Amino acid sequence: MNKRKSPLKVALHAMDERSSKLMKMYLQGPCQGVAVVVSDKEAECDIFDMDAANAGKQLDARIALKTAKPIIALSLQEGKQKNVLYVKKPVKLDDLLANIEKARVLIETKASSRPEKPEPTTPAKSDGGNLRAAVPPQKNAANLSKNQEATVQPAPKKQVNVRPAEETDEQKKTSKHQAAMQLTEKNFGSFIGNVPGVDVNDPKQFDKAMYNPKHYLQGYVESAFKVSEAKGQIRQLNIGWNPLILFPHSHEIWFDVDDKQLRSFAGLALNNNLDIKITLTPLDPNSSALVRALDKFHAMDAFLWKLACWASKGRYPESLDIYAPVYLKRWPNFTRMLVTPHALRISALLIQGPRTLTNVAQVLNIKPQYVFVFISAAFALGMVGQAQKNVDQTLPPPDIQPNKKKGLLSRIIQKLRGN
Repeated sequence: MNKRKSPLKVALHAMDERSSKLMKMYLQGPCQGVAVVVSDKEAECDIFDMDAANAGKQLDARIALKTAKPIIALSLQEGKQKNVLYVKKPVKLDDLLANIEKARVLIETKASSRPEKPEPTTPAKSDGGNLRAAVPPQKNAANLSKNQEATVQPAPKKQVNVRPAEETDEQKKTSKHQAAMQLTEKNFGSFIGNVPGVDVNDPKQFDKAMYNPKHYLQGYVESAFKVSEAKGQIRQLNIGWNPLILFPHSHEIWFDVDDKQLRSFAGLALNNNLDIKITLTPLDPNSSALVRALDKFHAMDAFLWKLACWASKGRYPESLDIYAPVYLKRWPNFTRMLVTPHALRISALLIQGPRTLTNVAQVLNIKPQYVFVFISAAFALGMVGQAQKNVDQTLPPPDIQPNKKKGLLSRIIQKLRGN
């Protein structure tokens, strides 16, 4: 967000209470406050959920009012209404931000194109090519109004291009820009997998419910990317399979595998497989080997997040002390990440202050494996810190106390808990 710009004031339409709360959180979190939800009267822009009941009628009614406010419509289908900025669902962060900026430009353009009030006693004169109204002193008020309409010329409008731009190479990197996939408790086990012989949800087995990322593809990718960044070189990680190419300057990787194959490979302990020889080699930036299919590019953070989830299988990294509090350094960008069960609730709790992993599970009344897998992914991206026992544990983390006047975040958590 450009700090010099104030947030765009938007009003939400055709959204129920839950959708409205999630949109507010989305604008405040991933969108970094570029827009703020206000009342309809205060709003500069309207946002509609076109897939809600009667949304079409509400949009038509809003257009009929001719309020001149820009309208952003979120829809699964391609939009047909003219002068409406459409954002296709599932909503992608870049698309929404681009249309919020278009709305802001439209508002600024309309404001700058409003005609100045005429000066009835001033003769017409040229001022930078703009003609001011010439009204003789003897004209009365009625004639003034009529003459003003005929002679006052508004300032030329800035041309605003609201048409979609031509698809660039960056936009063709479909894997990199995929929307988040959300796991439920029901499909979590089949998607993430489990560790035979270990019940990660049994407190008596917590000491065994850990894993070492260095033994998995996750650890090799982490290490290779750090080397690639430190050297400022494009490098190829050779793992006895398809080549994995790291681009440190754009924070991307290129890997020609689908998620099903990658999930199986990411869960294997590579250090126990003597047949796999892993090496890291530099690549010439001008090499023809770098001419690759654009749809196989991945954002490094989203890729590493998935690897950590699949390697952990519901366990926590062994470098973390399960009995010492941990905290979240920043809010994850869930628009691009694999969203594990209760990830939003866990984030909301840990962003408030340090807690032990078991305490998080107890407070939220969820299985420890959901806390462990989230912590594993966030830890891989450097988002998790471990508090010092002798300092931070002297005061236990505060319990969540019920509050009759619940804040927005508390209500969102309660709504999510109900799901």
